[in-house]
Amino acid sequence: MGKPKFSRKKYESPNHPWKEERIRAENELITKYGLKNKREIWKAETALRKYRGQARELLAGSEDPQVKKETNQLIQHLTRLNILPLNSTLDDVLALDTEAILARRLQTLAYLKGLAETPKHARQLISHGHIAIGDRRITVPSYRVTKGEENKIGYTADSGLNDVSHPARPSSDFKSKITKKLEEVEEKKQDKKTPAKPKDQKQKDSSNQQQKPKKEEVKKPDVKQKPAEEKKAPSEQKESEKPKADTSDESKKTESKKEEPKASVETKKQEKPEENKDKPDVSSEKKPADAEKGGN
Repeated sequence: MGKPKFSRKKYESPNHPWKEERIRAENELITKYGLKNKREIWKAETALRKYRGQARELLAGSEDPQVKKETNQLIQHLTRLNILPLNSTLDDVLALDTEAILARRLQTLAYLKGLAETPKHARQLISHGHIAIGDRRITVPSYRVTKGEENKIGYTADSGLNDVSHPARPSSDFKSKITKKLEEVEEKKQDKKTPAKPKDQKQKDSSNQQQKPKKEEVKKPDVKQKPAEEKKAPSEQKESEKPKADTSDESKKTESKKEEPKASVETKKQEKPEENKDKPDVSSEKKPADAEKGGN
């Protein structure tokens, strides 16, 4: 227990102070909801952490009547704050984000109602005492508005912003733009819940898929066959012309080669007998010498 003068800490700071992804996400939330500092994000995260921890304990518990009673109380509390819709379960509690809690702040709802031009402008009007819920003036921008109080948000009776000609009051065009944005956001949420395509779109997609291959089949053979035929015709002509010239040249060369050895053989035969005529007969000279030896 601390001093009664100072209230207890209502949030838990992150374990590691320097993480790029977390810092980037927190800066985006600050600009989107017009927050003063990151402590307001950490407060929403601690509240969400409590809800989710309670839901886990109830899911792990047995089927006691006390567990059913606590689950009903938790879901009724969240539906009263309009964080969850009716007939929700504990699984829906575990699927919540920090934006679901930040969206229920008085600052964001005053901006979405068209009472201020920006979220920061809404924060200024609340802190200066220009915004009230019913007859009660509220100067806390982080006040969580319930489902029944949402339609009672407006300017205070003493505020000068009740005058339509006040320069700080947003115009009617601005309100229409905000309503369009809210409708787009709701449509996106419904699309996420129902991702299945309608029958008309499925039929269109199937018809487009059937038509595309037909067009490709008609185009591809025309493009491929024409250049192939044009390329083949000149190549075949060149090949038909080349062998004729080659065969003629080769035949001449082979004939010349065949004639050359015949002529050389004949000349050699003619030269050999002439050489033999000039040489003396060695056999005739040796024979009488051998005979004389034998006689002796």
